[in-house]
Amino acid sequence: MPGWALVARPSQLPPPGDWRQWLILGGRGSGKTRAGAEWVRAMVEGVFPAATRVHGRIALVAETLADAREVMVEGESGLRANVAGPRPVYEATRRRLVFGNGAVAQIFSSEDPESLRGYQFDAAWGDELAKWKHADACFDNLQLGLRLGERPRALFTTTPRPVPLLQRMLAEAGGIAGAGAAAAEASGGGFLGGEPLSGLPAISPPRGEKGLPSGSGGTVVTHMRTDENADNLGAGFVEAMAARYGGSRLGRQELFGEMIADREDALFDRAGIDRMRVRAAPALRRIVVAVDPPATATKRSDACGIVAAGISADGTIYVLADHSRQGLKPHEWARAAVGLYTLLEADRIVAEVNQGGDMVEAVIRTVAPSAPVRAVRASRGKWVRAEPVAALYEQGRVRHAGSFPALEDEMADFGPDGLSSGRSPDRLDALVWAVTALAGPSAEPRVRGL
Repeated sequence: MPGWALVARPSQLPPPGDWRQWLILGGRGSGKTRAGAEWVRAMVEGVFPAATRVHGRIALVAETLADAREVMVEGESGLRANVAGPRPVYEATRRRLVFGNGAVAQIFSSEDPESLRGYQFDAAWGDELAKWKHADACFDNLQLGLRLGERPRALFTTTPRPVPLLQRMLAEAGGIAGAGAAAAEASGGGFLGGEPLSGLPAISPPRGEKGLPSGSGGTVVTHMRTDENADNLGAGFVEAMAARYGGSRLGRQELFGEMIADREDALFDRAGIDRMRVRAAPALRRIVVAVDPPATATKRSDACGIVAAGISADGTIYVLADHSRQGLKPHEWARAAVGLYTLLEADRIVAEVNQGGDMVEAVIRTVAPSAPVRAVRASRGKWVRAEPVAALYEQGRVRHAGSFPALEDEMADFGPDGLSSGRSPDRLDALVWAVTALAGPSAEPRVRGL
């Protein structure tokens, strides 16, 4: 591993600690397979710091036997590639890979979990865990076979999908480790374009349970994105994927390696939002900017929801922007709302006044005295107000012009009891006000020019 350690990214190297299983979540082409192959080689050779001894019995598990051979063994980043000395020999009839020091890596398919019975290992590598056919049975049989040596360990590499096994492993680990989308948000966005992403939605341990302590079955998680491996991908690939899938559910999962776990009782359907998404809105006859101000102005306060939407001649509503921000003082969120109003040449600012009353409109007018402001007051609960808007989405009458990951995360996590985090759905509130203002009978078309 010393040579590999010089060129590998930190997320491709084994994390410290006395863990039992290491889970790598990564986008397509992010370097997961290479990390897996190099880890297995280091275990076989007993190379520090990945291993302190030689591991002689390895399990290689993939969705199918063909995947195990073509990707894990024979692939461009597999175990028989990038080898300085003699390459290990693959014995097809026995479904195993034999290394020069006598170590054996046996391949298995998730289609046949029972085939793992009778074997025992001191290390294992499972690839594309989220695609395994009989994931639970295969995982359980593999765990029961990891019983050789002092510290038997397993590595699982996968592009994430919200499958139960992966969710349980993340819950055990207590969420996501590593940079991931959170780093993209801190830096103002990633190659997936648009606004900063909201970060990986961590999956909390079930009530009454805690993550297992390190060394007693514990799981550690690292995360990697496709664009982090751009130097090893074809010219133009990252840019092409960003243009085609940037910000979409598919892009966030397959390129950013994000776990997008939606609530079953969510009012909005993320797949439906993605299906109706467009790159840009057509000519619009009316645009509004909706503002949902927070009650206080501290770093821990709720965000100020600032969302713009417009309506076209055929009555379709297009969500245009989400400029919601947290920790803004009144004059700051007013300036942000007026700035979006000016940028889009909007017709009106719609502001909820439940929290601030007349002060809300007054603050906006200190920034833009002539801006038309419509004050709205919520007299019903958030769910009841959002239901008609969700119905418009289901009818295909609301479309997103671009991607708004943080807003869409709130939408896909909004259930009868609000957000699963317990926080206020401020972005969603602003969206509801914007769509309601455009869909209602008080639409006020304006001539934009001749």
